[in-house]
Amino acid sequence: MSRRIETSRLAHWVPGLRVLATYRPAWLQHDLLAGIVLTALLVPQGMAYAELAGLPPVTGLYATMLPLLAYFLFGPSRILVLGPDSAVSPVVAAAIIPLAGASADARVEMAAMLALLVGAILALGAVAGLGFLTDLISKPVRLGYLAGIALTVLATQLPKLLGIPLSAESFVEAVRELPGDLDQTDPVALAIGAGSLAAILLVRRAAPKVPGVFIAVAGATILVAALNLADEIAVVGPLPEGLPSFTVPSVSAGDLGRLTLSAFAVALVAFADTSVLSRSYATKLRQSVDQDQELLALGAANIASGLFQGFPLSSSSSRTPVAEAAGARTQVTGVVAACALALVLVLGTGLTKNLPQTTLAAVVMAAVIGLVDLPALRWLRRVNHVDFGLAIAAFLGVVSFGVLTGIGIAIGLSALAFLWRAWHPYDAVLGRVSGRKGYHDVGRHPDAALVPGLLLYRFDAPLFFANAGVFRERLLRAVAAAPEAVRMVVVAAEPITDVDTTAADMLIELGRELEEGGVELAFAELKGPAKDKLQAYGLLDLIGEHLFYPTVGAAVHAYLDRHEVTWRDWEDEAHDAPK
Repeated sequence: MSRRIETSRLAHWVPGLRVLATYRPAWLQHDLLAGIVLTALLVPQGMAYAELAGLPPVTGLYATMLPLLAYFLFGPSRILVLGPDSAVSPVVAAAIIPLAGASADARVEMAAMLALLVGAILALGAVAGLGFLTDLISKPVRLGYLAGIALTVLATQLPKLLGIPLSAESFVEAVRELPGDLDQTDPVALAIGAGSLAAILLVRRAAPKVPGVFIAVAGATILVAALNLADEIAVVGPLPEGLPSFTVPSVSAGDLGRLTLSAFAVALVAFADTSVLSRSYATKLRQSVDQDQELLALGAANIASGLFQGFPLSSSSSRTPVAEAAGARTQVTGVVAACALALVLVLGTGLTKNLPQTTLAAVVMAAVIGLVDLPALRWLRRVNHVDFGLAIAAFLGVVSFGVLTGIGIAIGLSALAFLWRAWHPYDAVLGRVSGRKGYHDVGRHPDAALVPGLLLYRFDAPLFFANAGVFRERLLRAVAAAPEAVRMVVVAAEPITDVDTTAADMLIELGRELEEGGVELAFAELKGPAKDKLQAYGLLDLIGEHLFYPTVGAAVHAYLDRHEVTWRDWEDEAHDAPK
């Protein structure tokens, strides 16, 4: 029995073992074909995203091959594809270039160490059960910072598309320097780059399942070779031959500290994207995916990348659909693709000899265009101006201050938005609406009847240090604005799911203040956990346990009965009274 339990635990943490144990021979042909088709996309995109990260193109293949094998072992999703990503690579560039400068070897070392740090953060997060932390970035803020990343990447890749020898690392730098260098545009490079970009976008629109990136890359490479253009425009050239070697990167203590700060930003962005994609496919395939296990798998993939000369990575929203469309059944598809990449590195390094750099720029630009969700931004502007403002603020933060600072601004904005909503929640005075059960917001129902001398007040948030004062002020304001002198205040407390010690002190003072004015303070529909906290704070004894009612109707019934108040809607309340 114990051996069976141990095997079950191992299969939980290493889902690849379960895949192998339950693998059906009929799936193999589908996974083989999907893996080969996927490789045709992985090679050009991997190299393009490596360039986007400020690294040699071959590192993009290293950062694809080993992580695919790691995800096969640890990944909970059946067909999710991991690798270098258009949202993560700009963050990597922003982290390593200021530290490594122009040295390619130093950049590779920095990027590998960054991948190890990202992997360690993600793995520790998985063990601690922190998969929920992706919710730190709200949807509006995520839309904004991704749009900012897209615009930044488009601006910095435009010189490469034009064949201009300008290396801009930020949107501001590109906008400042590019106009003065436009006279250096290479017509041949521009024609090939623009043609590649057009081909990718047209194929994506006309036939989404066709690998337009592979068609554009293969076509541009053949054209350069046929017309002997390799001496006229910048090309990738042959890749270093051989598989990546196991290497533990080494950086100085000062650089390690700076990279660690960047690693948290990369980890959050990488897992946020992976979590969204994983959940989407889990829903589509009617599967259940453990987000903590997804966190662990992404961490393992990044550690594998860092130990084999790669860089941080995420899931891919462009390559995963290719694998699905090609008929992938399991993560064996990733194993096939990893083996195919190994063959490319050993036998096919000359394939990139005539691949133009301008086409890689086109691949990157086509990828980041998909990061801009204009319909979602238009919808936000129409339905919620505050959320739209958050999206625009995150966008401007990335564009104005750079990717890393912009992501920090985005996370800060998400936290501030949460605090602001909890700090200033909706509140309402409740009354009786003719023909409706229960008690309703008099602000939305001006004809609602109020119980003489009774104020029913609702506050739609937990009570904590930031909004305790707001609760007190609003409740006292409602008491002062009541049409008749208030004898009793009943807080309709169902939305109050928590009360911290600061709020408890406020309630004690509020109860005394109301009592001095001849007003009782009572609660209705308070949840058990929140009531337990009030009991621990001593509030139940102080206020009086008899003033905690199971329903608002019960509180109204008790008030009317105790104060012998006649209310014209009292008969309508009979169904709300406890039986």
